Amino acid sequence: MTDHPTPSDRARELVRGAYDVHIHVAPDVMERRIDDLALAPRFTAAGMSGFVLKSHYAPTAERAAVVRAAVPGFDAVGAITLNGSVGGMNPVAVEIAARGGAQVVWMPTVDSANQRECTAHDPEGAKPPMWARLQQELRAEGMAADPVDVVDDDGKITENVRQVLRVIARHDMTLATGHLSQAEIATVVDAASAEGVRRIVVTHPEFTSQRVGAERQRALAAKGALMERCFTTPYTGKVSWELWVENIKAVGPEHSVLSSDLGQPFNPPVEDGLALMADRLLAEGFTADDVRTMAVRNSRWLAGADRAEEARP
Repeated sequence: MTDHPTPSDRARELVRGAYDVHIHVAPDVMERRIDDLALAPRFTAAGMSGFVLKSHYAPTAERAAVVRAAVPGFDAVGAITLNGSVGGMNPVAVEIAARGGAQVVWMPTVDSANQRECTAHDPEGAKPPMWARLQQELRAEGMAADPVDVVDDDGKITENVRQVLRVIARHDMTLATGHLSQAEIATVVDAASAEGVRRIVVTHPEFTSQRVGAERQRALAAKGALMERCFTTPYTGKVSWELWVENIKAVGPEHSVLSSDLGQPFNPPVEDGLALMADRLLAEGFTADDVRTMAVRNSRWLAGADRAEEARP
C-alpha cells in the first residue's frame, strides 16, 4: 500500500464546509479508488459539505441524486463533460443534464482539439492521466470520436458553443473550460460573459495541455473567471509545486479555487486532497483566510451551494 501524506488537524478545520469541485470516483469506466456512496460519509466526517462528480464520458446528475438520497444533508453535485460520448458540443445534452440537476458543464477534455493536438510532454517521472490508455484503446478499435471544436477556422466561437453557453446561463450553471488551449479558453470566457454566464472556472491552468501563464491567468481573472488549483497537477509531477504556488500568488487567492482531481487508485484518499493543499499553502505563507477563500468560499460558489440552500424548505 502506498504511503501518502496525512493532513494536519488545522488544515482539516480550514477546509470545513468546502466542496471538492473536481473528483473522479466510481462508478466510472476506469478503475477508481472509491465509489461515490462510500466517499460521501468520509467527506461528512471530515466536515466538508459536498463534491462535484466528474466523468470524462458520462453525465453524473443521476449518480449525484442517488448519493444525496443515501447520505441526507450531503450535497453531491452532478456534471457533464462535452466529449464525444455525449455528442460533443451538444446543447440538448446540456439542457437535459440541467433539468436533471447538473450544475457543472466542462468544455471538452479528452476529445478537445487541443488535447488531441497537444505536443506538450509530461516532465520525466510524471504519471500519465488514466484516461490516456482508454483513449488509445478506443483509437485502436477505430472508435475515436472526432475532435470537439469550440472555434471555427477564423478562431471565432461556433454556433453550437454559443447555444451551450446560453443553456448554461439560463440555468445558472457553472462553466469549466476543460482541456482547451490558452487561446480557446480566452475566447470561450469572453463569449460566456457575453451570454450572461456568471460562474466560470479555468480548469487546471497549470496542466500540461493548458500551461496558462500568470499574465494570461490575471487577464482571465479580471473577466470574472476563477483559476482552478488541482492537487494532482503538481502531486503527480505535471508542474512543480513552486510554479503552482507562484501562480496563486501572482493571480491572488480571491481568484483561485482549490480542488483535488483525485480518485485514482495510486493517489491519496479523495477526502484528504483539499486539506493537504491547505497544509502546503500554509507552509508557503498563505493565511488561514486565504485558504478559506480558495477552499471554501470559492468552491461553494462554483458548486452552486447558494442555489441548493435557497431550494431547501
